[in-house]
Amino acid sequence: MARYLGAKCKLCRRDGVKLFLKGDRCYSEKCEIEKRNYPPGEHGRTRYSRRSSYRVQLREKQKLRRMYLLLEAQFRNYYYRAVKMKGVTGANLLKLLEQRLDNMVFRMGFTPSREMARQLVLHKHFEVNGKTVDRPSFQLKPGDRVTLREKSKDLLVIEESLKKYGSRGTVPYISVDVNKREGTYLEEPTREMIPVPIEENIIVELYSK
Repeated sequence: MARYLGAKCKLCRRDGVKLFLKGDRCYSEKCEIEKRNYPPGEHGRTRYSRRSSYRVQLREKQKLRRMYLLLEAQFRNYYYRAVKMKGVTGANLLKLLEQRLDNMVFRMGFTPSREMARQLVLHKHFEVNGKTVDRPSFQLKPGDRVTLREKSKDLLVIEESLKKYGSRGTVPYISVDVNKREGTYLEEPTREMIPVPIEENIIVELYSK
C-alpha cells in the first residue's frame, strides 16, 4: 500500500498546524511547529503565496487527509459516503473518520500516534467485541468494545502509552479502563465533541465544485 515516507514534521509545517504524526514528540517542546512555525524550504519564511479560495480549500483538505493517514482515493470515498448520510456532510465526514478502528485505538491511548495504531491493528493485536480485527478502516459502532489480545497486553509500547493516557487529551464519546486494557465507543460524536481544528465546510465546498 502506498504511504508517505518523507519527513512528517514538514507536513505539519506546510499546513501550519499540528497533525500529531510523531506521537509524544508533538506534545513536547521538540515539536517542529513550536520551533519553526513556517513552511519548509529555503524560502519558507519569506515566500509570498497568493491565498486563492481554491488554495485555502485544498490545504484544509490536505490537513484532514494527512491527519488520518489516508490516500486521496480513500478520503474521497469517505466524502461520498458522508454525502449520502443524513445530516450535515462535513460533520458526517469527521464522524466517519473518527469511527475508524486505528483512530479509536489512538484516541483510547493504546498508542501515541495513529500511524503506530494502524501498525498494531494490522499485526492483529486488537479485538473488537471479542473478535480479532486487522483492518485499520474497520468502522466501530456505539457500544463496541476494543480490547487487546491476551498475548499483546504486555507490549511495552502500549504500556508506556497508557501511562500517559489523559495527558494528551480525551474525548467524551469513549471510555477507557487502563487496568483492563480496554476501551468502549460510547456514542456517535457531535461536531463539537471532535477535537479536530478543521473547517470541514471548506472541504465540502471543494468537492462540491
